[in-house]
Amino acid sequence: MDKKIEKAFNEHLNAEFYSSYLYLSMANYFAYHNLEGMAQWMRVQVEEERIHGMKFIDFINDRGGRVVLEQIDQPKTDWASPLDAFRDAYEHECHISKRINQLVDLAIKDNDHAANTFLQWFVSEQVEEEAAAQAIVGKLELVKDNSMGLLMIDQQLGTRTLAAPAAGAAE
Repeated sequence: MDKKIEKAFNEHLNAEFYSSYLYLSMANYFAYHNLEGMAQWMRVQVEEERIHGMKFIDFINDRGGRVVLEQIDQPKTDWASPLDAFRDAYEHECHISKRINQLVDLAIKDNDHAANTFLQWFVSEQVEEEAAAQAIVGKLELVKDNSMGLLMIDQQLGTRTLAAPAAGAAE
């Protein structure tokens, strides 16, 4: 495994684990405010991000690279509102998409076809991640300060469960 790609993948797996940590912080913010559905939605997100980090670890190991775990920064712990938290989640997903795109550019530049192929799953995943967060932001903007609307969205988000990987998909 090329050392530049190995280093970039190690940096990114840290970003994926930070994402998990950030969403865990958001889940606890929602639980504190009795929004258990939003907390549940974020707890599922925590697991998804952990799985994403593990995919990077497995890829580095499979390519004979060395995994280096770095310190994870403390995430934000409080937001002005549920809308503010989901706006942060959406902005964070956009940040992760940008990082993935930079990794794809690096893989293409270095003619690392295996890395490029591996990253294509993440490119598609990030489209879904951004769309999901953006949709929730849109709903929260619609209800504004309507507590009944907020509780309906909370109830809906509480139905989210961790999806099983598709047959043949990497775990």
